[in-house]
Amino acid sequence: MDNNKTVKQEENVAILGDKQIKESEMSLEQKYFTKQIADLRNKKAQITFELDQVDAALNVFQNSFIQSTKETSKEVLKSETKTLNTEGGK
Repeated sequence: MDNNKTVKQEENVAILGDKQIKESEMSLEQKYFTKQIADLRNKKAQITFELDQVDAALNVFQNSFIQSTKETSKEVLKSETKTLNTEGGK
């Protein structure tokens, strides 16, 4: 069994239009920019993920509020109907 296997690690590349730019060919400034871009893309994905959760929770609370107003309206109508029936029976 050969324990001295070498693992080939591929070099990072940036794709700009139809060009592939190897990290080893980039200046320090370009490497910095690509790291910023990667970090911002990750943050955007995380924020989008969290926004999906917020949207779902917001919908639940909005629908619950709407449902509670419908129930309150029914209670008010029942109360007013009882009042009208009581007053009309005098």
